[in-house]
Amino acid sequence: MNSEREKINFDVLFVGGGPANLAGAIRLMQIAKEKDITLEVALIEKGSDIGSNALSGAVLNPIALKELVPDFLKKGCPVEKTVRGDGFYFLTKNKHYHLPFIPRYMHNKNFFIISLSKFTKWLAGIAEELGVNIFPGFAGKKILYALDQKTITGVRTGDKGLGKDGAKKSNFEPGIDLLAEVTVLGEGSKGSLVRDIAEKLDIFSGKMPQVFETGIKEVIQLPEKNYFTTGKYNDIHTCGYPLGLNTPGGGFIYEMKDNKVSIGFLTGLSYRNAMLDPYEEFIKFKQHPFVADIIKNGKVIEQGARTVPTGGYFTIPRLSVDGGVFVGSCASIHNTPGLKGIHVSMKSGMLAAEAIMKAIEKNSFTQKTLAHYHELFEKSWAKEEIFEGRNFSQGLSKKGLLKFVLLGAQHLTKGRGIYDNMPIEEDCKTIEIAKNSARAGKNLDKKVFDGVLYVDKLTGVYLSKTMHREDQPCHIIVHDKNLCVNQCYTDYQCPCTRFCPGDVYEIEIDEKTSQRRLKLNPANCLHCKTCEIKDPFRNITWTCPEGGDGPGYTGL
Repeated sequence: MNSEREKINFDVLFVGGGPANLAGAIRLMQIAKEKDITLEVALIEKGSDIGSNALSGAVLNPIALKELVPDFLKKGCPVEKTVRGDGFYFLTKNKHYHLPFIPRYMHNKNFFIISLSKFTKWLAGIAEELGVNIFPGFAGKKILYALDQKTITGVRTGDKGLGKDGAKKSNFEPGIDLLAEVTVLGEGSKGSLVRDIAEKLDIFSGKMPQVFETGIKEVIQLPEKNYFTTGKYNDIHTCGYPLGLNTPGGGFIYEMKDNKVSIGFLTGLSYRNAMLDPYEEFIKFKQHPFVADIIKNGKVIEQGARTVPTGGYFTIPRLSVDGGVFVGSCASIHNTPGLKGIHVSMKSGMLAAEAIMKAIEKNSFTQKTLAHYHELFEKSWAKEEIFEGRNFSQGLSKKGLLKFVLLGAQHLTKGRGIYDNMPIEEDCKTIEIAKNSARAGKNLDKKVFDGVLYVDKLTGVYLSKTMHREDQPCHIIVHDKNLCVNQCYTDYQCPCTRFCPGDVYEIEIDEKTSQRRLKLNPANCLHCKTCEIKDPFRNITWTCPEGGDGPGYTGL
């Protein structure tokens, strides 16, 4: 049994196979080619393949893509549809109202609807052609530091072949130490390595807390004759029902190729009702007469979930440390009011690449040198776009009509609003004691789950093609299970059993003793990390499972 840990050296290591890192790796190799510099560059991805953890259906503003790959259409960029019209609707329980005014940041006409899974696979192909070494199935498990304990020197990948008790099995393979002059963290929303770096190097000091929304997404196969055959809009967004005016969130419906549609619903994790279940809100959204008419006679063929960082400019961390930089969603780089993040994530990766090349030329990889990335970001269109939405989440989290006053003022003042730098509360602190909460899903008729167009959580997990080796150590760490079944149950009725879209958490009651027990189903995990974000006691820590495990999204 080999337990010796291999070490491999690179010039630059990208951790995560999303749009930010792929764009960054491509841009870095483009610059290196222009300057005739030879670099050893690697990119690791925890999913079994590039794109397998990238949830389908998104609107792409091509501004960054045009900068990166000007002839992207000739190179076969997998565009599903071009947005021909934006439809924005306010929903009440049974009616819908077309809103004649669409905020400028939601104008998507002539942008592209894409499958994020297909798009990242395509970007990976370009990166490989340029010489990037791409390693799917390798999870970054631990940040490696120099002796000073503040300079990042690389990442250790997770061990494979451990039993549930953590003991080495006969097929044990130790993780590999991937060492680099610069490590680029692009883990996506609520990155676990970035969390560990934040605890050690305090990169979020002076920043507002990160806040998130959880999105449930589906790809639905529609019949040949469907709403989009004659529909004016193929990019539809909704607000209002079922969340109402007090909880941020809303739905979207995007037309895709071959009579398919991407549909989803986002719930702001700033919600206060302990009994709310984001998955049930998604089903109620699908049941609404307006939405039901669009997706009628359809069949769900893929489903998944993810979280989105929505805090905006004031939640972006320090973007560089000694030996490392942060890009994309794990750095809260997202256009929240525009409901788009791919283009700004890509731009962040591209700017990071430019700064890294400067550092390589200077042979200096300190935070001071890599801070050039922050300088480039501050002068970019990405910063300008994100800065306009700097108070958006704060305004959106307010109740009733006040939110519309605040958001209206922000729209008129290019983001400032009535006052700037509005405070925001961390998601785990907003939940209210359960006795003061109504059962959000009480009107949901379970008979709606027909297994075709309306599927339950476990069927959704199956349709996500999520796979985890059952006999590995649990990657979801609940620090105090007694707290769960006692105080959390008493105060909040264990909200993890509702906010998890994969039914990972269950409370079992012993018939003889009436004692409660928390049961975990980690094999169901969709890697959305809602649990770590929303848990009111911060009692849950999400870590990467064995490399290659998790969802198997394809974008179909």
